[in-house]
Amino acid sequence: MAVVDPTFASRAASTPQMRTLMGRLREEADGECGGGRTVPAFFAVPVNGQPTPPTPAEALLAAQQLFAALGSTAHIDLLGFEPPFLLPAPPVLAFHKDSCIWLNPPDVFPIEWDDGMCRDPARTERVRRLMQKALSGPLSISQQQFILHQLQQDPKLVHHTGITPDRLPNLVENNPNIATEALLRLSSSSKLNEYLKVLVTINMSLHSMEVVNRLASAAANLPAEFVHTYISNCIHTCETIRDKYMQNRQVRLVCVFLQSLIRNRTIPIQDFFVEIQAFCIQFSRIREAAALFRLLKKEVEAGHR
Repeated sequence: MAVVDPTFASRAASTPQMRTLMGRLREEADGECGGGRTVPAFFAVPVNGQPTPPTPAEALLAAQQLFAALGSTAHIDLLGFEPPFLLPAPPVLAFHKDSCIWLNPPDVFPIEWDDGMCRDPARTERVRRLMQKALSGPLSISQQQFILHQLQQDPKLVHHTGITPDRLPNLVENNPNIATEALLRLSSSSKLNEYLKVLVTINMSLHSMEVVNRLASAAANLPAEFVHTYISNCIHTCETIRDKYMQNRQVRLVCVFLQSLIRNRTIPIQDFFVEIQAFCIQFSRIREAAALFRLLKKEVEAGHR
């Protein structure tokens, strides 16, 4: 094999003498192998222990001796005096506490479509602004219809409206229909219980009872303990009011609320019979309480038939 030090070759490759030498080597190869054919190649590499790099004449002599040793049937070519240098792999950097960890999950995760990719940002922003406005006061009919329509068209839009459990009481008091629709869109969410806990603890009012009534009638997966707790809180609130006028007013609202739940078969009568019966007897002087008692008794008798 031709021996040439790579440092010497890279330094001398651009000189006229080296170019002449490479041309003579190729002529020698063509003469030995029948030029014009594609042949294997060899590179010039240094010899271990060689004190000084060979001269171009010594390299030419070594190549001629190689061609002569291989014979006329050997097919070789001299590509040049620059050997292929194999670069070692870079060392692995030390791990730092702030470095990102590359995760290699054992299983391939299923591909899920992102429904938010094609959502209109202008529409989402408008709904978000209206929802913020709905927290502080009633919206106009057109504004309410717009929000309700958008929530019905895109069930996941409710997660981008900025409504949180702590803001729910304001939405219930100012726009109960929007609050109901938002809670219905959240019925399949894991955070529904957080909103229901807030709804149970807020002050009893006509709007909150309206939301609970519609929610209990429409949501099939509504926890039964939620409705039971809300009814118990309503009855307890009526019993603790000191002002007679306000107490009578709240009792009438609760009686109408319970009549609606019973007529719509939203609650099982057997689970609430004792509690509602005691409530009706306590406030029997109020006409709505007497009507609720008659309805309760009628439903119980119909259930035993």
